[in-house]
Amino acid sequence: MFDGDLSSFHGHMTAWADSLFVDHAFFRLVWTNEYAVIPGKVYRCNHPTPARLRQTARSLGLRTLVNLRGQRRCGSDALSRQMAARLGLNHVDMAFESRNAPHRDRILRFAQLYKDMAFPMLMHCKSGADRAGLAAGLVILFEGGTAQQALQQLSWRYLHFNHSRTGVLDAFFLRYQEEAEGRLPFLHWIETEYDEQRLKKDFTAGAFSSFMIDHILKRE
Repeated sequence: MFDGDLSSFHGHMTAWADSLFVDHAFFRLVWTNEYAVIPGKVYRCNHPTPARLRQTARSLGLRTLVNLRGQRRCGSDALSRQMAARLGLNHVDMAFESRNAPHRDRILRFAQLYKDMAFPMLMHCKSGADRAGLAAGLVILFEGGTAQQALQQLSWRYLHFNHSRTGVLDAFFLRYQEEAEGRLPFLHWIETEYDEQRLKKDFTAGAFSSFMIDHILKRE
C-alpha cells in the first residue's frame, strides 16, 4: 500500500493507512507495552506511533531510538523515522528475529552499538514482546546481569509465550545458563562457544501455541 514517499499529503495519509490497517498500529494507539529495562537508561515498547514517540522522548529525555524490526518499507517505519528525525533522536536499525536462534554476528553488532550508544534509549519491535524481550535480555547481560534476570524480559506480561516458536529465545538464554554462566562471560561465550545451529536443531515448539502466535495473532 505504502510506496515510501512522505513528501506529499497523499503519501502521508497512505503511510498512516498502511500503519494502522496493514501493520496493525490501531492496537498500538492505546496499547504501548512500554517498560523500563534499566530505569533512566534503557526502555522497551511496541512500535510507537509518532505522537507517542514524541511524548515518550520528552518524558524520558530520550536520545536514541533502536528499531529491532530493521529497515522496512511500511508506513509505521517511515512515520517513526520521520518523528525521530524531528526530535533529534539517533535512529539505529538493529534487526533481530523472533522465531530463530539468535545470530552470533547480530548479537556482537548489538553489543558494539550498545557500547557506543547515547542514552536514554528506547527500543521497539512490532509488538514489544519477542524481539524487544530478546534485546532487553541481552542488555541485562551486557550490564553484568544473570541469565535468569535476562529471562524475565521474556514473559507473558509482555505477551511473550515460550511454548510457541518464539520460545527459542528463552532456550537461548537457558543454553548460556546451562553451558557457561559462571565459567565464561556472556560475550566471550558468544564469540567462542555459542552454536546457533545446534540450538535451532535442539529446540521444539508447541504446535498449538505456534499456530496461535503465527496465524491468529499474526505476530512477526
